[in-house]
Amino acid sequence: MRSNTIGWLLLAPTLLILTVFGVVPFVYVLVVGFADWNAFAADPTPHFTGVENYRRLVFDDQFLSALWKTLGFGFFAVASEVVLGYFLAQLLMKDVPFKGFFRTIHTLPLMVAPIAVGATWRLLTVPGLGPLPYYLERWFGIEFRLGTYADQAFVTTIIMDVWHWTPLVTLTLLAGLATMPKEPFEQAQIDGANKLQIFWHITLPMLKPTILATVFIRLMDALRTVDEVWMLTGGGPGAATRYVGLHIWRVVFPKTDYGYGAAMSLLTLYLTIVMCWLLYAALVTRRELPKAE
Repeated sequence: MRSNTIGWLLLAPTLLILTVFGVVPFVYVLVVGFADWNAFAADPTPHFTGVENYRRLVFDDQFLSALWKTLGFGFFAVASEVVLGYFLAQLLMKDVPFKGFFRTIHTLPLMVAPIAVGATWRLLTVPGLGPLPYYLERWFGIEFRLGTYADQAFVTTIIMDVWHWTPLVTLTLLAGLATMPKEPFEQAQIDGANKLQIFWHITLPMLKPTILATVFIRLMDALRTVDEVWMLTGGGPGAATRYVGLHIWRVVFPKTDYGYGAAMSLLTLYLTIVMCWLLYAALVTRRELPKAE
């Protein structure tokens, strides 16, 4: 009895923080999502409208367009980070020269705030000032203009996200690789398995929990990105990089439509949970129950 009391006392600060900063804001946004509320209107009182805000979402072309752009951004960014992070983690597992120096340099982007990352990449891509447009046009004959070409802006936001967050993926996969036992790999080499077979049948199944956790974290972050993209493109050109986070910001703050913004936030959260669940169901191999003899 006493041990249970001590356990709950130790958990109390964590539960309190989760309740104050997690449960309470979620319930508040959930309630606001079913109301029409403009705090700066003549009548600032929230008015219950039921599912009207969610009905608007179904026919909101701007929101649906932003949602599709966000899904594309998240897919390409996270996939690139996992692939690149895995190869870098494998490289750091070997005894290569200057491995410690490279590991330190590689993790430096994680220390930079997202808004500073966006500002830095903005300076790198400004025509006539940044080195990226200069060398692309000089070496490859590519006219690089973020404010003109939508595809260039979209790809640049992905590259920026990959540069910023690949070190996190590398560190998590490196920790997973470091904890793997050596015996299965040595036995596979003795049996004559090649590198591809070893990766597919040994490395990937053993690394799958680490990969899943990494993908979940990065996918949730990518789907709610705001700061970096806002500083780099502002959502442009036009609406080419207006992802869901930026779209919600434009609805909530300039238009002060808090109820509709809350509904968009909740729907985005729901879709994120569903995608993570589908990804988990698709990648996790379910063990079959032993058959009764």
